[in-house]
Amino acid sequence: MLGENVRVLQQLFSPSVQHTLDLIGIFVFAISGALLAVRKNFDVFGIAVLAEVTACGGGLFRDLVIGAVPPAAFTDLGYFVTPLLAATLVIFLHPQVERIQAAVNVFDAAGLGLFCVAGTIKAYEYGLGLTASACLGLATAVGGGVLRDVLANEVPSLLRWDRDLYAVPAIVGAALVALCIRYDVLTPFTSGAAVITAFVLRLLAMRYHWRAPRAWHRRSTVREE
Repeated sequence: MLGENVRVLQQLFSPSVQHTLDLIGIFVFAISGALLAVRKNFDVFGIAVLAEVTACGGGLFRDLVIGAVPPAAFTDLGYFVTPLLAATLVIFLHPQVERIQAAVNVFDAAGLGLFCVAGTIKAYEYGLGLTASACLGLATAVGGGVLRDVLANEVPSLLRWDRDLYAVPAIVGAALVALCIRYDVLTPFTSGAAVITAFVLRLLAMRYHWRAPRAWHRRSTVREE
């Protein structure tokens, strides 16, 4: 069963298509990191670092955990150069990029959907169980953003109640892939459906400001923003 599933996974996307989709997702994530660096008044080196970390951090963590070493971020020049291109764009054109933030958010949501699915599939290909694979799919999608916020000295958006749902759509996408693998129904169609589901959930969360519930009967001294 494992061998058959791996063969199906390898047929989902051709290497060139997968590589192109990865670079698109990396570019969009890098834009978000670079924009935060500009808002924090970082210099050009800081902007580049935050762009790289945001774009590649999640995939780097996944590859180290599953033993895919050296990680793709260090073996493929495109994975390294693409965030630098995004950082350069933001350095010189950040007012214009800020004005299209809504469009950037849409592409970011698409990257979230793609990475949670691709991360789950790659983890399973390397022999992890379904639950662990789904967890690494989530880490692939959101890990870079967590590292970005930590380096920028902010509470990660992933952990803040006053931010629209971000991790939940990725969890749903990764869980759908795991279920498809479990019941031997993972195909290009079902994997695409998982990507679209995570993407649409994130868009709806942004549109209607969906947020996760907090603890019942809480007594917090933290000021609400």
